[in-house]
Amino acid sequence: LAQVWLEGRVPAGAIPRGTRGSPPLLAAMGSVKTFKLKKHLAKQLNMNRPLPQWFRMKTGTKIRYNKFRRHWRRGKIGL
Repeated sequence: LAQVWLEGRVPAGAIPRGTRGSPPLLAAMGSVKTFKLKKHLAKQLNMNRPLPQWFRMKTGTKIRYNKFRRHWRRGKIGL
């Protein structure tokens, strides 16, 4: 099905609803999360951002970048 999907020859009913833009492998991921897990993921999402410019000015550029930045594929959260 994935090869057929890449070629664009899939009948309309073969792909589950709401996944028309993504490959079938991504559509199989689970979406049921507990609130505790969702809160943890949201915190990690908020932490994964660059330093604000006002903070760089406040510290006199002693702290220049966020050394804990995480790439979505390389650095794992470890749930």
